[in-house]
Amino acid sequence: MLNSVELKDYMLRNPVKVNQDDDLFVAIDRIVTNKVSGACVVDDDSNLVGVLSEIDCLKAILTARYNQETSVGPVRDVMTRDVYCVTSKADIVDVAQEMLKRGFRRCPVVENGKLIGQITCRQLLNGVHKFAPTSKRTA
Repeated sequence: MLNSVELKDYMLRNPVKVNQDDDLFVAIDRIVTNKVSGACVVDDDSNLVGVLSEIDCLKAILTARYNQETSVGPVRDVMTRDVYCVTSKADIVDVAQEMLKRGFRRCPVVENGKLIGQITCRQLLNGVHKFAPTSKRTA
């Protein structure tokens, strides 16, 4: 079925990203507009510093509302900092196994700390689909 294949062949090369200093509502707009479940968070030098999920956004908004705050603040205050990331040379099967183990839907791809792409469950399925027997595919 799916043989060992490098991640670079399937990764998104221009993932949705936000700056850590962006206001949370700017990030939410980017997530909603692009119809994704989260975004990579970078600093001014394009270094990956975290990820921002829909859940992170909802938690921040509900917390601010509960505390009767007028602002939710910048992305850096609510993003997830502990991020599992890989390089473009990673084996797609190994990455898929690790994502399943950790329960992640997306994984940033970095080179020397800089964000260069992202792999998602959809890209992994595209890789599987490519190697599926022709008789198993539908039109």
